[in-house]
Amino acid sequence: MAQQYHLVSSVTCPWVQRSVIVMRAKGVDFDVTYINLREKPDWFLKISPHGKVPVLKLADGTALFESNAIAEYLDEVIAPQLHPADPVLRAKNRAWTDFLPTFAWGPGINNVSYAKDRETLDAAMETAKGRVKPLEEALAQRGNDGPYFNGPELSLVDCAYGPFFQRFMIAERHLQSGLLDAFPLVKAWAETLLADDRITGAVPDNFAEEFDKNLERRGALAFEIMSKAAAE
Repeated sequence: MAQQYHLVSSVTCPWVQRSVIVMRAKGVDFDVTYINLREKPDWFLKISPHGKVPVLKLADGTALFESNAIAEYLDEVIAPQLHPADPVLRAKNRAWTDFLPTFAWGPGINNVSYAKDRETLDAAMETAKGRVKPLEEALAQRGNDGPYFNGPELSLVDCAYGPFFQRFMIAERHLQSGLLDAFPLVKAWAETLLADDRITGAVPDNFAEEFDKNLERRGALAFEIMSKAAAE
């Protein structure tokens, strides 16, 4: 019997991991099919209008796409609810999930992780600080002690940002950029997320290996430093 939920994924995609985190947080049984995004199969292109993952296939054959839409759908149909019950707080949470692409790529912390040399790393650091600062301010104003974005419980905001912090910290072990040192609340939040197995365990067993290959394909300084250390 087919599972109620079937996720079409790629191994290193943070947007897919976001969907997996939500399902893990809700205790949902699901299947996963991994595809190579550099060689997308025809069947996948028929169900993904923009050729991107994740796609969530329901038991009736319906295919949902875009990680934000998938997260919202799952939160509406499966308990426990990860969005705040208060409509104002819920709207603010949605705004911060909408901010995620700016935080990651706008240019943001991903540009630090994938910097090709020290010069581009320094430039990426300056712009990334401007993307992290609004989150530091939001955490300072949230009116709770955390450790998650809304307080003691995991939220959809945590599910969204966790995968990007996980990838940043992998590269950061080699780069030692210190980006988050100036933002103690964001740093503490990231550490909370990366101590949560619902987040860090929401990747396949070969994730670390494939992420290193991504760094190599991009000619990232982090991979160069890692390779030199391994050779010593």
